[in-house]
Amino acid sequence: MSRESVKTADLILYKTAPIFNKQGYIGTSLSDLTKATGLTKGAIYCNFENKEDLAVQAFKLNINKVIQPLFKSIGQQNNSMDKLFAITDYYKTYYDLVKKIGGCPLLRVGTDSKFNNAKLYSTAKKYSQNFVLGLSNIIKEGIKNKEINKNTSALENAKVILSIIEGSILMAFTHDEPSYIIGAMEFIETSILEKISI
Repeated sequence: MSRESVKTADLILYKTAPIFNKQGYIGTSLSDLTKATGLTKGAIYCNFENKEDLAVQAFKLNINKVIQPLFKSIGQQNNSMDKLFAITDYYKTYYDLVKKIGGCPLLRVGTDSKFNNAKLYSTAKKYSQNFVLGLSNIIKEGIKNKEINKNTSALENAKVILSIIEGSILMAFTHDEPSYIIGAMEFIETSILEKISI
């Protein structure tokens, strides 16, 4: 792929990623894509196999935009409990971070594509599974380092934490009220994290 085509592909992704996130795969038309990019259908599909391929790449871009700050924050912590609290601290400001792009990409795509786009749904599911795995590994690390109670189920707690996070995001966007997320993060901190710590 030439440098020029890479630039064009990046431009297309940058312009269309927020549209896919706001309108969903079905709700985003070809005219939406050509209008946003200023390119023809041929120019768009010269850089991507089809609309589905573009939607998957746009989803990955949207996810990376919101995940990178979280990864950076986690990476700055020295122990497992601090890593878990870094996650809840991050999500307390998540509403404002994703409001402009139409909400949480994982939640949007996971629900929007479940019954109409197997490839897009599979991609979202993989990211969700990786999130659970990452949380589980942090908890396992904490057990190994004697920061977290050895009887703690890493996987089950990871599932509950992610479920509370995503559920609170749904409520916050449904009610246009970020306090749902803030309250849920405080619940995770006091009802789960303090309970499993030694």
